Amino acid sequence: MAALNTKKVLLVHPLGYSAQAAGKDISRIANIMPPLGLASLAAYMEREGIKSAIIDCYARPDSNRLIRDHLLTEKPAGIGFSCTTSSFLDGIRIARMAKAILPGLKVVFGGPHVSALRERIPAQFPEIDFAVIGEGEQTLTELILSEYEQSPEIQGIVYREPGDEIHVTGNRSGIKLDALPFPAYDKLEGFPKAYLLPIFNYPRSPNTSCISSRGCPYGCSYCDRSVFGSSFRFNSAEYLYAHLHYLKDRFGIRHVNFYDDLFTLNRRRVEDFTRMMVNQPLGITFNCAVRAEHIDADLLKQMRDAGCWMISLGIETGDPVLLSQHRSHADLDRVAEAVGLIKQAGIRVKGLLMMGLPGETAETIRKSMRFVSSLHLDDFNLTKFTPFPGSPLYERIREWGKFEEIWEKMDCMHFVFVPKGMTRDTLEKRFKAFYKKHFLRPRTLMGYAGMLWRSPESWIRFLKNLTGFIRFAKSNKRLGGS
Repeated sequence: MAALNTKKVLLVHPLGYSAQAAGKDISRIANIMPPLGLASLAAYMEREGIKSAIIDCYARPDSNRLIRDHLLTEKPAGIGFSCTTSSFLDGIRIARMAKAILPGLKVVFGGPHVSALRERIPAQFPEIDFAVIGEGEQTLTELILSEYEQSPEIQGIVYREPGDEIHVTGNRSGIKLDALPFPAYDKLEGFPKAYLLPIFNYPRSPNTSCISSRGCPYGCSYCDRSVFGSSFRFNSAEYLYAHLHYLKDRFGIRHVNFYDDLFTLNRRRVEDFTRMMVNQPLGITFNCAVRAEHIDADLLKQMRDAGCWMISLGIETGDPVLLSQHRSHADLDRVAEAVGLIKQAGIRVKGLLMMGLPGETAETIRKSMRFVSSLHLDDFNLTKFTPFPGSPLYERIREWGKFEEIWEKMDCMHFVFVPKGMTRDTLEKRFKAFYKKHFLRPRTLMGYAGMLWRSPESWIRFLKNLTGFIRFAKSNKRLGGS
């Protein structure tokens, strides 16, 4: 067999479950997000002379043959995986397959799951040659340029030394985001049409997601900060405007979802960005996520004028005592005021909640339902609390209830954790009741009827997959019909 090419690497985004199930997974059909982390890695490495390709198994579930053919044709010396907790074991499966195809191949894993568990990963999974912890652009580039040398000089890696001793080289400081090239969207097959924002979450297509900041200074109990830490770094307004300009010119993008934790945390950059969007319009609308304490009427007006179409607002729970146990600066009155301000500005508002936090009871769920009913939300997303590795709750979660640590199910769509005093069956019933109460309200139904002209493509997608949505609503299972 010909020698492997040390200046080539294949980047893989695992699906996390069987390809056969993906075709009927309504949660996947309703929202296919581009793997922006891998696209950023690819762009950075390309600039440093490293050739890369991306295979996104989430967008292309039938990827086993694609991976095999690429390895045999291109013979890269390395394969890299970016994994969440739920997709990690699928990544291990692919890694085993890849090593069987190219025995000399080096396997590198990164992502939040690996960054949180660090030395536990190479110790438990011998298929992994290196784990990259934290941000990967500089670390993976240095590792490849060193021809995968086990070197303590490369910050941010974990590897297995002779004798099976695990070595961690330490953390790498965060990169300046304006120093990064735009993500290599062109390496994502079928972009942008192969990727779809959630239905009723955009007015026009083509559309895509974009990340303009990293990190969060808040210390909520349920959030993993193992990759980006507790600092907050962001692209400048000038970079952000240029990024959208590129997306418009290169791919015809008409709407962007900013997948930042806190888009408005730095007010100055948002003011500068919105001013550019007003003075030099790109014809692009956008969504973003905020915290209630980082918006006001004046800023919202500027955002609306710049094309802000929808804002997602973290609520988590409508019980003030439970919220205060898990979130800093908990204030439901401020949340309610923020929802009103967003609506007054003429922007759609989406509430983000979770069920099953430690301390959750039937009464706290009832309070959440009443609180949500009191708000004029246009949309909402209720997820099932998952104690991810790296979150403050993870290490002591079993003190709060029963935790079934099955990584494949840790996707916020299964109750892997059941708080004391609750049962999984009760949580499932309450979860369905919560969704039913919200989506059958006349105000909510009228709002979705209005999407016929505000987001007509969403209605087309909804009707096309109506059977799957009905199955999902009835079964509350990720995979329709399973």
